[in-house]
This record gives sequence, C-alpha cells and structure tokens, in this order.
Amino acid sequence: MEADIFEYQKEEDTVDLESFQGEKRKLIQPTSLQDPTLKKLKETLVDWINKTLKPEHIVVQSLEEDLYDGLVLHHLLSRLADVHLPVEEMALTSTAQIRKLEMIMEELEKRLGRQDSSQIKWNVTLIHRKDLLATLHLLVAMVRCFQPELDLPPNVKIEVVEVEVSKSGIKSDVKVEILTAESSDTDSLSSTEREDPIEQLLKLEAHKVNTVKKALLHFVNQHTAALGLQVADMDKQFADGVILLLLIGQLEGFFIPLFDFNLTPVSDSEMLHNVTLALDLLKDTGFQLSSVDPQDIVSQDITATLKVLYALFNKHKGK
Repeated sequence: MEADIFEYQKEEDTVDLESFQGEKRKLIQPTSLQDPTLKKLKETLVDWINKTLKPEHIVVQSLEEDLYDGLVLHHLLSRLADVHLPVEEMALTSTAQIRKLEMIMEELEKRLGRQDSSQIKWNVTLIHRKDLLATLHLLVAMVRCFQPELDLPPNVKIEVVEVEVSKSGIKSDVKVEILTAESSDTDSLSSTEREDPIEQLLKLEAHKVNTVKKALLHFVNQHTAALGLQVADMDKQFADGVILLLLIGQLEGFFIPLFDFNLTPVSDSEMLHNVTLALDLLKDTGFQLSSVDPQDIVSQDITATLKVLYALFNKHKGK
C-alpha cells in the first residue's frame, strides 16, 4: 500500500472558518498526519475493513474519502452485527447520504453502548463531512465492540487544534487526542492478557470443558441435521474437513461445489486440502483464525478444532 494513499489533509490546506462560525471544530495538526503510529492505525483499519467486506467485493482505499456516504459503514454493520437496514444501497444525494448515516448511527449507538452523548467523538455531520478524526474514533470503537481480538497499534495519540469561531474572533487551543490506549491499559490488552477464550477454557476443570464441548456439539448438530449428518465425536469427526465444510456452507449460506473438495478423503493430503479450504473460506468471510493451522485439525488437535467451532458458534448463536 502506497504511503500517499493516506495523505489527504495537507499542511497547505485552507480552512473555511466562516463555515463553522458558532461551533467548535477539531483539526488534526499537519505534523501529526506524518506520525508513523497514526499511519499504521489507518493501514490496520483499512486492512480490517477490506478483509471483512471481501465477500461483498468492497475495497476501501481512503478512510477520509470512502466512508462518508454510509455504504461501507452499512455493510460493516451488516457483516459484524447481522443488522440489515431498509436503506438504499447507493445514496447519491447529500440528503440521502445523511438520512442513511442517521439510521446507521442509531443502530451503532445501541451496540456500542454509548450512554453519555458528550463522550461520543463522532456524529452524522462529522462523518459526512469526511472528518478523519471522527472517522478514526468511530472505527476504533467498532473494532473494540465487534472484533476485540484485532490488534490495533497501541498508544496512538495525535495533536489537534480546537478552533472556535465567533463574532468576537477566533479562539484556538492545541490538545492531544487519544485514539488507542497504551498497551498496558485494559482497553488495549497485551497478547498474553487477551488470551484466546478457548485457551482459557482448556485451563479450567475437566467438567467445565466438557460442558462447553457439549454445547458446541449441540450447536453443530442443530445445523447439520438438515444435511442428514450427526456428530458424536468432536475430537475426530472434523479431522477430514468434510463436515466442517458442509457446516460452514450451511451457516454462511453458500454452496461449496463438490469438485472443490474431497467428499470421501482417504489420505492426509486430501484431508489437509479440505481443512485448508474450510479455513480459507472462513478467513474470506471475516473470521480471525490466524492461530489455527490446518494440520492441527487434521492431527485431531482438539484446541484447534474448538477454536474454529467456537468462532462459528459466536457468530451464529441464536439464529
């Protein structure tokens, strides 16, 4: 990704002060736009959006230019929270875009749990105005809510100029805005502190592990029964990838052509092909399973198998 993709707010940009007389605005200091941690955060968020929306064939290049009309945010809300709003796909006029953003923000506020409006650092007007600072705050909040396992660069801080224009003149103040917390804070845990839930589970007493395994098994059989399949041994029946592929197709709502995988695999290589295809499909639909190796599932590693099934359960429970 070329560095200049993200450099839209230039030092020579002029600000129309009359356009926001009577209100306060925050403007990012031009020097902060060159901060490596901010650039890394923007790249991480763009990459996250593109991976999440890959099945929708939506590609974002600029956070400033590609999110203001509501299309990307609408699809993110649909993929991450399974929320489908009655809005037009392409809002071409400013009025339609604002109306669409209002509906999206209303749904996001329900899920992000923001009670105090004074603490919200974004709104419809700012997002539609292509305000980079507000867009970054919103996306970071969405990651924290919907995909907390995603590693955002820690301790990203930028300098902003808070400008207030009135009839009596212009007041300005330089402040530091925090986009992501320090790695030691609870909002940005270290990889050790933010251990995978399945890794944590397997440290518990055996009866608790078995209870969770039974719940996952019940979930699996609920969705494979329509295919005439029954899973009795979670440790072994997913090793060849067949049931896993059929389960993914059933849950995600797509058909996997039989010529794409081995329906009756007999060798390790055929099993590995099946499982690799299954994990690739999950990654393409937005699942974060970087710590799962296909060979582990073929080798009947219960930890790897549970991680995949838990990810599916976490997305599709209650459906």
